[in-house]
Amino acid sequence: MITRGVSAQNATAVPAPIYNPYPPGILPPNLNSEIIRVLAEVDFIEERALARWHNLKPPIVTGQPPRLQNTGTAAMETLGELMNFDRNMSPGRNQACMSCHMPYACFSGPIPSVNLTMIAYPGTVHFRAGKRIPQRHPYSPFFPVLQYNEVQGLFFGGNFWDSRATGFELRIPDAEQAQGPPVDTQEMGFPDTACVAFRLAHAVYRPLFEEIWGKGSLDINFPPETEQICATPGGAAVFGGNTTPIPLTPTDRTHANTVYDRWGQSIDSYEQSVQVSAFSSKFDAFLKGTYTLTADEMAGFQLFNGKGNCNSCHLDGRGTTLTSGQTDTSTAALVTPLFTCFGSANEGLPLNPRNAFYYQNRPDSFGFIGNPYGFGYRDLRMGTFLRSGFGSGPNPNITWRKFAPTVDGQFQVASVRNVAMTPPQCPTTEAPGPYFQKGFFHNGYIKSLKQLVHFYNTRDKFQFPVTSGHCPAGKTEKVDCWPMYEVKNNLDMTTGNLGLTDEEENQIVAFLQTLTDGFTRPYPNRDTFTGTCMSGGSAKTQGNEFLIPTPPLPPCAKAICGVPPVPNPPIP
Repeated sequence: MITRGVSAQNATAVPAPIYNPYPPGILPPNLNSEIIRVLAEVDFIEERALARWHNLKPPIVTGQPPRLQNTGTAAMETLGELMNFDRNMSPGRNQACMSCHMPYACFSGPIPSVNLTMIAYPGTVHFRAGKRIPQRHPYSPFFPVLQYNEVQGLFFGGNFWDSRATGFELRIPDAEQAQGPPVDTQEMGFPDTACVAFRLAHAVYRPLFEEIWGKGSLDINFPPETEQICATPGGAAVFGGNTTPIPLTPTDRTHANTVYDRWGQSIDSYEQSVQVSAFSSKFDAFLKGTYTLTADEMAGFQLFNGKGNCNSCHLDGRGTTLTSGQTDTSTAALVTPLFTCFGSANEGLPLNPRNAFYYQNRPDSFGFIGNPYGFGYRDLRMGTFLRSGFGSGPNPNITWRKFAPTVDGQFQVASVRNVAMTPPQCPTTEAPGPYFQKGFFHNGYIKSLKQLVHFYNTRDKFQFPVTSGHCPAGKTEKVDCWPMYEVKNNLDMTTGNLGLTDEEENQIVAFLQTLTDGFTRPYPNRDTFTGTCMSGGSAKTQGNEFLIPTPPLPPCAKAICGVPPVPNPPIP
């Protein structure tokens, strides 16, 4: 039993007025209690990190150029961890980065009921929510700076589902990703990036920040109204669209911008560390020769590289054996495979009407509207980013814009490492369990790894011209009926009708489970889950009791699908 203490680091959260534009059933009934649970877990890990810092010997500044000798790495990684679990980094002091990315869920969504229902996680304003499930953090620091490969005609690199954290400025996409949520209106929600520097200047771990980044690195002349500004959520009408409402001098603004870069770099150092990106799975032991895959795991590994065609995108350092009778007898070309090609693909997921984002078309008490287009919104993913469109970020390279129609619908090929990670007391993602409910793919439509593999296997075989919740009588959604694609453009046709048997699907799931870190050594903070496991049912239909009928869809909003260069063919 883990005992929770109240952190001296965290002041009392200031509640914001409740925003609830949702029809009954979208928000889970236990949402408030689950948010409280996760915040207690966040505080507990923050206390662990504070204790580790206090027990750390200070590094020695030496060399030319000067470097932090001996404990510099540990100090930097600990700083990044303290930042990640600091709930003060939000207007209401009620939302840390890790509120949506807990270690026991592989740094993804920690609330099973949210993963079943509203999909996107509530932010500092209850209950604004984003539009996609939280991406897993492990191994994301290894993604390169976004680049268009002219020979292949493809983009590689970046972070976020739509690759909008390009790395063009910091040259580290993961560090730029860490700069997104603190000022995302539906997440941590600061109105100004300088609020991070302001709160860091008052953090109990300020001495550690200055030890790493230099004395005076947080000495910024903030005006008296800064506290009030930083306690007001971003997007509030009072700001009139101003994204730098704190009136700083040019010198202090530059100083605050530097601190924000240090924020991203520090968090990246933690996420790249062996605490997060551990390479400690059964598969890593197999590559070392200290673990023998079971018969089902080995069969799944061979299917992953062969008939299942997974290795064409989720690269494992081996060849892909697609031809019948082909056998790969080579040794591993890479002993730290990341199981991604760093590219993007459109796998043809249907629109998920449970996504809370579709319902945020009314103003909250601050005058903010998260999605004025309602169900007229279509998630074009990377295509929207290249157009600098609604719900994404500014494209820093104008020469990329012309490629937007070629990537509409594509989202990042995530690493499949740790896709099966769960808390120890809920040892699987699969019903009947006991299991920890996760959501898979960008919109959380898939609820189990069995469904995920079955989708890749039968997407085209069981495709029906219906939206989710409207499969024909006698058909079962996600079993022998897949609703139509949200975005058909640029569909990945290397999967969809693979001809895998039910047993072969299960064997691929067994192999995916070998990629969970924590086998060769304990995975830090995986022991902090204090919630309840789920049980019962079947992995094939897991979560189907929460399916709801998609309403009649209006045409895609012009502000999304009418931005040039327009999608080709047009998006209905």
